[in-house]
Amino acid sequence: MTHISWGDFEKVELRVGTILAVEEFPEARKPAWKLTVDFGDKIGSRRSSARITDRYKAEELVGKQVLAVVNFPPKQIGPFMSECLVTGFVTDDGSVVLAVPDQTVANGVRLA
Repeated sequence: MTHISWGDFEKVELRVGTILAVEEFPEARKPAWKLTVDFGDKIGSRRSSARITDRYKAEELVGKQVLAVVNFPPKQIGPFMSECLVTGFVTDDGSVVLAVPDQTVANGVRLA
């Protein structure tokens, strides 16, 4: 494990957002959803590609709050531009369980 400073951690903008829309992403090399996530008035909506199709159906994702990194530069994923990184936990079988707040909080709130 590599140690980082508190200052390094403070640079990462981990914020909560609510998934507004989920689209199929047939061009992805590995199965993924295209997500549109609302991070509130200051940040707005951002899009992300998430390889979570094995655990989550599109209809159950809409309205779910997730934790995401919002200050990475945009990343081109095939024909799609990802604007944030939705976070989760990789399980033994390689699937991802989303990192979510256990209570509803305002969109855009930063992880403390």
